[in-house]
Amino acid sequence: MIGERPHLTAPSFEQHPTGFGVGVPSPRLSWRYISSPATTTSWEQTAYDVEIFHYSGSARELYHVSGEDSVLVPWPSKPLQSRQRARVRVRAYGNKAKGDDESEGEVHRDPEPTAWSPWAEVECALLAREDWLARPITIADVGDGSTEAPAGVGVVGPQRPLRFRKSFNIPFGGNMTPVARARLYITSLGSYNAYVNGQKVGDECLAPGWTSYNHRINYQVFDIAEMISTTRQNIIGVEVGEGWYATRLGFYGGKRCIWGRDLAVLAQLEVVSQTGDMFQLVSDDSWKCRHSAIIRSEVYDGELYDACEEEDAPTGWTGATPMDDSSWLATRMLPLPSARLVIPNAPPIRVIETIAPVNIFITPLGKTIIDFGQNLVGKLRVHTLHKPAGTRVKFIHAEVLEHGELAVGPLRDAKCTDEIITPEAPLQDWSPQYTYHGFRYVQVEGWSTTDDFPLTMSGVSALVMHTDMVRTGYFSCSHPMVNQLHENAVWSMRGNFLSVPTDCPQRDERLGWTGDIQIFCPSASFLYNTHGILGDWLQDLALEQLSQEHSIPPLVVPNAIEGLWAGDPQAVWDDVTVLTPWDLYQYFGDMEILRRQYPSMVAWVDKGIRRGPDGLWDIEHWQLGDWLDPAAPLDQPGSSRTNATLVADAYLVHVTSIISEASQLLGEQSNAARYSADHLRLKATFQAKYIAPSGLIIGDSQTALSLALLFSLHETETQKATAAARLAYLVRLAAFRVSTGFVGTPIITHALSSTGYAQLAYRMLLDKGCPSWLYPITMGATTIWERWDSMKPDGSVNGCGMTSFNHYALGSVINWLHSTVGGIRPLEPGWRKIRVQPIPGGTITSAKASFETPYGLVDCAWEVQRSLGTFTLDLVVPPSTKALVVLPGGSNGEQWVGSGHHSFCIPYGPEPWPPSPIRDFLGQPSDEFIA
Repeated sequence: MIGERPHLTAPSFEQHPTGFGVGVPSPRLSWRYISSPATTTSWEQTAYDVEIFHYSGSARELYHVSGEDSVLVPWPSKPLQSRQRARVRVRAYGNKAKGDDESEGEVHRDPEPTAWSPWAEVECALLAREDWLARPITIADVGDGSTEAPAGVGVVGPQRPLRFRKSFNIPFGGNMTPVARARLYITSLGSYNAYVNGQKVGDECLAPGWTSYNHRINYQVFDIAEMISTTRQNIIGVEVGEGWYATRLGFYGGKRCIWGRDLAVLAQLEVVSQTGDMFQLVSDDSWKCRHSAIIRSEVYDGELYDACEEEDAPTGWTGATPMDDSSWLATRMLPLPSARLVIPNAPPIRVIETIAPVNIFITPLGKTIIDFGQNLVGKLRVHTLHKPAGTRVKFIHAEVLEHGELAVGPLRDAKCTDEIITPEAPLQDWSPQYTYHGFRYVQVEGWSTTDDFPLTMSGVSALVMHTDMVRTGYFSCSHPMVNQLHENAVWSMRGNFLSVPTDCPQRDERLGWTGDIQIFCPSASFLYNTHGILGDWLQDLALEQLSQEHSIPPLVVPNAIEGLWAGDPQAVWDDVTVLTPWDLYQYFGDMEILRRQYPSMVAWVDKGIRRGPDGLWDIEHWQLGDWLDPAAPLDQPGSSRTNATLVADAYLVHVTSIISEASQLLGEQSNAARYSADHLRLKATFQAKYIAPSGLIIGDSQTALSLALLFSLHETETQKATAAARLAYLVRLAAFRVSTGFVGTPIITHALSSTGYAQLAYRMLLDKGCPSWLYPITMGATTIWERWDSMKPDGSVNGCGMTSFNHYALGSVINWLHSTVGGIRPLEPGWRKIRVQPIPGGTITSAKASFETPYGLVDCAWEVQRSLGTFTLDLVVPPSTKALVVLPGGSNGEQWVGSGHHSFCIPYGPEPWPPSPIRDFLGQPSDEFIA
């Protein structure tokens, strides 16, 4: 009999978060399966129906498609036009395999489809440049031709945010012709907040987000029908701050107005009546403008808000009440940007969570500090502040304390200070608008716990901000500190995925470093659906790279440090052009991301890499290499135990292999053959240059050996075994302390466990001494640190000048937690086939990993019961997928299982624990691990 059929989710469109305001005319469709694991067993899709109802017509369209695809399938109907809407639903047909073997065999065919999915609505945004009738507007020039601004403000200092305003009436007003649809299409040069009739439009923060403004500018579309009145005057107001567009960015003092100086808004409001009449309001020089009550608002330095000016200004600027525009200033129109106006695939930045303080205390120096208990990224909310008018209250943000006082040294040149000049009446629910901070602690000046209206725990909260990605992956185990390590990595990802994937959220940096995301992408794409944010970011990377004659991508995207970096090519960092599209393809199965990024991939490999006569990297070219090796001097973070050119060459062989595979998939046969031959030639050259006949590696470091093992650089299995044994020896010689930097740290545990030394990987994981993954946790860390010793055991901050307490790169070990401890990873791009191979070890007796694949939830939980001598595994496989299960012990074989719930129990005896270090006669670091 056929078991219960799965239920389908409503279809989604491309990677758009909602389907409202998509930016392509033929959006691909995806749906997932919701099923009962106990009854929906071995179910596989064989065909599907798509029903489409176009609002512009009356007929429904029904399409039947044979095939197993349910992820990013082609749009079957005619392309949509700008503003066009449709409703879509799907259902699927399937069969149930007779057995769980992957080989073909008898199947039970089900002639009946699943129930229809819920309807989903899709609406296109403005698809053509010609659809934009609006023009950007900014403050009008004054007598000398300069933009009016307070004295001392301009390109040499922060620019004061601007407020724009326009009143309008709907010409088909009255209750007889109600509004059928109203849309606001809007973006800005800077960051904006929009209001219609006193109501804030949307819940986005720092819109429109950060892009490479010379090439692409995001815009948003909002449904504002409920805000529009047809019986009275309407008012639209927009406030624009510097955002990333014009603020100071970069270290060594940074640079202002990298992409432009004029703060501007571009807005197009369209209202359609029930009878089809359309009213359009566009930003032009009929709008009015004035300076905001926010005096300054900068990404690094924070915001100054003069609430007294808000009181003194004409009331109701956002449209809460009608007002006299006579005190407002003229605007001037700017040309439509040459950059493409695009709808982002990435979700917007939002306030995701509100956190209450855990303590307010007085420091030894008498400072008042709020502790939120978690290092986070976002901003402060003040619920009620009542001080005499004109009082200045400051909030200084930082991540850690040093000897009981706020540690501002790691912020470098960033002030991270928000300031309020208080009004006469109590200030309610204030938070800064166009900045954000990385902080756990906030030092308050001008407001204390002993005031007449005191600072209290209920009077403030922290608003957690990040790109509003969907959480997809979870991990937990029996070890509390390992769970905390994983949670720290999650928090670091959340804080650094803020419009672009940044390196750190607190100091004068916060840039989209290519190397950081290249190594963290697999971890990030397990935790959250990153297809939108990283796919958009890769478009900017390619545009910036391909606009350069040498085809070298900048080290940071968008490129905010041009002039600080000579533009020399860098392995590992610039290899993001090939490896990150490939990683996204593995997780999401989207061939189009490879197709779109392919010119960037080819340009980097063919033109960007600086090669020597042998085809490997030029040995005279300086490389970042195994950045932040723990043994590197504080002032030389690139001076690692592993030769940087060896690192670059190992990556080059690997990258050439990947681009060969990508070329084959994309049908680029000549390139596929060329890169395949290059890979074999470069691999042989690498072997001759770096690998001894025994299999040992020149340099003899943990990173070098791990690279050779993970990138399959050896010629024979015997060589590989020798290298693995040598790696195991070096790990024991280091007493299991981390001895790798940016390159080696994400892969060393994989190199050990894949070659039979999983217990050594567990022993490294569980070490508590410095440097180790658990040492920061012993020091109270709630995020991943940039350096293993960002804080010394005595509580002092590493004073090297490059110390962050929120950097996800070294947290890449969580990829090993997901795939090896938790035991799940894709066996086929997009997770249609799944490898389930948990390897237990150490003192961890149970673990659980789950991931929301494009087809549904895969859930894997195992437990070692030492008293019974057993290993048990509970597994849920989503419909239309298969899993290859490999149980521990080596003698249990492999077996394929289909969708549904599966349980396994085998005899199991844990390996001896703990592995012992190798010590010289002077001794080694003490054995600090969790017993």
